[in-house]
Amino acid sequence: MSDHSNDAVPLDPERVGSKRVEVGGDWRRVSRKYIGVELVGVALFGLVAIGATLVFSLTRWFAQPLGWILVGAAVVTTLVMFAVAPRRVRSIGYQLRDDDLLFRRGIMFHRVVSVPYGRMQLIDINRGPVARFLGLAELRFVTAAAATGVTIPGLVDSDADALRDTLVSLAETRRAGL
Repeated sequence: MSDHSNDAVPLDPERVGSKRVEVGGDWRRVSRKYIGVELVGVALFGLVAIGATLVFSLTRWFAQPLGWILVGAAVVTTLVMFAVAPRRVRSIGYQLRDDDLLFRRGIMFHRVVSVPYGRMQLIDINRGPVARFLGLAELRFVTAAAATGVTIPGLVDSDADALRDTLVSLAETRRAGL
């Protein structure tokens, strides 16, 4: 599966300055810089999980062997999350089709969501502190159905702006026919 199509101008995750997004083509992936955002999140989770289990293992609430088993489980879980984070980021993708946007994510539990352009009510760009430092943003779509809420993380700022403008335009034209 390739990231680019001959029929469309793909969003290049590593290039800043895309101003136009074409409909059609293959799956587009998020920026590789998003791996850094995920790794910071895993590190924060690990600090909290390992710290909490250490506190419990050093108190009298838990029997000593159980406390240290919990610390070991927190360390192993954190290490596994560090190892899996890059693959999780590579599994995130989206595709603009004629009538809808397809979004996919997940390694073990795959999620593929189709959001019709005419059903999009709000398209929001969010930038967290780590993502903002890396020049990334996430695009969030809100529809009338809560189950179809989609967030595309790890987009380069300019690509997120261009994708938002394209989706707003498509949503307006599709709603006009309703």
